[in-house]
Amino acid sequence: MKLLDFRGWTLRGRIFALCLAAGLLLGGLGVAAAFTAASANNAVDVVLDRAGPLRVAGQNLGTALVDQETGIRGYAITGLPKNLEPYDNGVVAERERIAEIRNLLDPGERDIRASLERVEQLAARWRADVAGPLIETVRTQGTEAAQQRIEATDTRDFDQVRAALDTLQADILTMRDRTAAAARNSSGDLVAVEIAAAIVILATGVLLLVLLDRLVSRPIVDLAGQVRKIAAGDYERHIESNYGSPDLVALAEDVDRMRQQIATELSEVRIARQQVEWINQQLQSQAEELTRSNRDLEQFAYVASHDLQEPLRKVASFCQLLQRRYAGQLDERADQYIGFAVDGAQRMQRLINDLLAFSRIGRLTSGFTDVDLNRVLGEVRSQLEARAGADAEINWSDLPIVEGEEPLLTTLFVNLVGNSLKFRRPDVPPVVTITAALEDKEWRINVRDNGIGIESEFADKVFVIFQRLHARDAYEGTGIGLAIVKKIVEYHGGRIWLDVDVSPGASIWFTLPVVPGLTPDPLPAAPATDPASASSSPDSVPAVSSSSSPDSEQVSSQEGTA
Repeated sequence: MKLLDFRGWTLRGRIFALCLAAGLLLGGLGVAAAFTAASANNAVDVVLDRAGPLRVAGQNLGTALVDQETGIRGYAITGLPKNLEPYDNGVVAERERIAEIRNLLDPGERDIRASLERVEQLAARWRADVAGPLIETVRTQGTEAAQQRIEATDTRDFDQVRAALDTLQADILTMRDRTAAAARNSSGDLVAVEIAAAIVILATGVLLLVLLDRLVSRPIVDLAGQVRKIAAGDYERHIESNYGSPDLVALAEDVDRMRQQIATELSEVRIARQQVEWINQQLQSQAEELTRSNRDLEQFAYVASHDLQEPLRKVASFCQLLQRRYAGQLDERADQYIGFAVDGAQRMQRLINDLLAFSRIGRLTSGFTDVDLNRVLGEVRSQLEARAGADAEINWSDLPIVEGEEPLLTTLFVNLVGNSLKFRRPDVPPVVTITAALEDKEWRINVRDNGIGIESEFADKVFVIFQRLHARDAYEGTGIGLAIVKKIVEYHGGRIWLDVDVSPGASIWFTLPVVPGLTPDPLPAAPATDPASASSSPDSVPAVSSSSSPDSEQVSSQEGTA
């Protein structure tokens, strides 16, 4: 009974079983059709190749026997030898027809063979009892004696030959009718087999359509309807498939598991979206806070550049007046104190200017343009010509064109080259070499000198604001120059580092992107400033970073030891 339970069969198994059963039925019908067709062909062959020729041969045999009788009678009347020729020809024709009939007969056709032998025996007895003596009478006694003999002779012997010949023809006709009936029956059987095959094919097609409709079409349509409802937004709807083949039921279960996974991930996405919205709110709040902080920072910069510098300039001016007017009139200690006050006021001014320059990087922007670094280095060498002296060398060649702000890039090279000139070795002419190479879609630019160098333990410290490696009386400066350089490089989307594996001198590498993307903003961005007003304002970056004056030195802590 378990073998007849098709509910656990897969669609492939059911279709295979149906096709196998139909194939077996059609195969059996094909074998039966082959045998039937072979039988029909045999019957037709018998009718065409044997029955017909047998009837013709039988008729010719009868003609030969009649020719023998006619020839004997004509010879007996006339006594002429030529009238005996039909008899002789009939005897020859009789033997040929009998041999022909025997060749056409099968071993199983005993009735026709017996009738043929009967005809042959009676014909031979007729020739021995009637024809032969009559021919001898004509030759020995003449035609009158032969005619008298014919009149006295009984025709019963030849009538027996005729009757035997009729029997032979009747047996041949019976054989032909029997084979024709067999051919007709075989044709009918073949038609019946073809009808049965058509019925089997039709039934198989109907069963296949019913099977596909019930096990495939209906379950798929039902599954598609449930999936459409889920696609419309009902993600919590459970997909069910209670009918159909096991593989379609398994497909429905897989689709339901996929729905559950999608529903779970969608729930997670909703939660994540809520979190993102909350984070966006927090970021918006922070952005508003940063905007407020930027306004405060701009206000501080304004105050630092105007309100704070005014009293500082006054203090410095009066201290300088005291120094000029009373120098040498007071004691030595008083002159020293006045000098300290003047130096402190001047250093405070430089610190304030450098802090303003550092804070304005990235806030006051004129926009990125194509900048030829060869032209920038020409401007840098012109600015540093007085400090470099006649023996200094500043070398570069084939520098690239990058995208950036030319004033900031000029400030960057002024600080780097200026440091190389300031931290020179005694009695050694300074040599500064600037090179560039393209690597990984960015320009790697190197500034190398032959100065006093930097110890490896200070590789990170040199880029920190107000970090000095020397005393103020050894090298002047505020200790903010390399911090400004680092901020300019990062503002342009690059990075900067110190190469500690070179000697003598120092080697600083920095990168600039070939195609600038989103660059990091080290400080919160201030509202956009008009480039024209920025360049004309005394608070703009280029004005602060000039290195031609010893009082505006940007870098004081590049090289040396702690």
